Amino acid sequence: MNNRREGLLGEHTAVEYLRSKGYDILERNYSTKFGEIDVIAEKGETVVFVEIKARKNTRFGMPVEAVTREKQRKIISAANYYIVKKKLTRRAIRFDVIAVLRDDIEHIENAFDAVTARFSSKFGY
Repeated sequence: MNNRREGLLGEHTAVEYLRSKGYDILERNYSTKFGEIDVIAEKGETVVFVEIKARKNTRFGMPVEAVTREKQRKIISAANYYIVKKKLTRRAIRFDVIAVLRDDIEHIENAFDAVTARFSSKFGY
């Protein structure tokens, strides 16, 4: 299976997982000049920006290890654009990572905590 197909399968798996946990999917593959967000979801009053990483094995490390600080910064910049554009500045936000490894799913809530704290204080969220 090629990487793109594996990524699409992982994304589908993650979206179905989120739906089964009560999340409403607002956007998929939301792209801006700042970067792309795999999934934007909503649960209750919280808007959740989700990065999905899928791998079929650990030959190149665990999927979550691919979510570098630079990747986090790009996602946060794209999220800021989305928040302003959709007028969601009063909503709670969260950054999650879903790692799909074969048939295993790991959902890490508040995955960007340290970065989120800086983002929140800078933009007043």
